[in-house]
Amino acid sequence: MTITVKFFARLRDEFGRGAATVDYAPDMTVSQVWRAVADGRGMPAGTLVAVNHEHVKGDARLGDGDEVAFFPPVTGG
Repeated sequence: MTITVKFFARLRDEFGRGAATVDYAPDMTVSQVWRAVADGRGMPAGTLVAVNHEHVKGDARLGDGDEVAFFPPVTGG
């Protein structure tokens, strides 16, 4: 029972990897997954999150086998 985690762009560089896995627990949220993989680092404000290719917020609940993707904040001008 696992959650697949993917990091994109600058987050991939910061974590030094493009993917990870986390053991699934009932009622697990996106924020809990971040804490499990972030080695104590807080989630940067504006981080975009997708679960199974759909954008969600940090309090979104997960199911066994879900894929969580983290994208750095987007800026433009």
